[in-house]
Amino acid sequence: MNQAFVLGNGQSRRSLNLPSLITRGPVYGCNALYRDFTPTVLVATDRPISTEIQHTGYARNNRFYTRKPMPDLGALVVPKEYYGFSSGPIATAIAAQDGFQRVYMLGFDMGPSSNGRFNNVYADTEFYKKSIDNPTFTGNWVKQILHVARAFPDTEFIRVFGDTTATIPEFSGQKNMSTLPMSAFLDVINKP
Repeated sequence: MNQAFVLGNGQSRRSLNLPSLITRGPVYGCNALYRDFTPTVLVATDRPISTEIQHTGYARNNRFYTRKPMPDLGALVVPKEYYGFSSGPIATAIAAQDGFQRVYMLGFDMGPSSNGRFNNVYADTEFYKKSIDNPTFTGNWVKQILHVARAFPDTEFIRVFGDTTATIPEFSGQKNMSTLPMSAFLDVINKP
């Protein structure tokens, strides 16, 4: 299967076994994911975390994209057409540009945590908001993901739903976007 997995950092992705996932296809991820797991491709657009990633030497040995790569540290510049986008939509776009026909979007919760607060597996760590903070506004992510889906009409984008994943009405009208419950995704991905 010509498939890739794009990891957002929403809490719904906590049930995933990332080392097992990468055996099923390339994994594209964002920001602090590199602290726990080395994806096939990493994207970070916010300068503080991007700087941290580059200073660790990560970009010398791994495919890493950012807006303004630091000289001689190995980072790649975000594709021009997605330069102003956020990390998750850029990672999704790069997976589509890489030619994958099916792109699973996991941890793209785009809503509050179960207690109505900031929904991110890296909450309370450096460069992230506190877990007691209000949720992040996601309107720009919605527009950017729709832009990517429209730019790649022959790619199937599947947003995997967990307990903390918000329903995004704008996505339902996009023909090449669908949803899949996390339990069904795990059944499919864990089949031998």
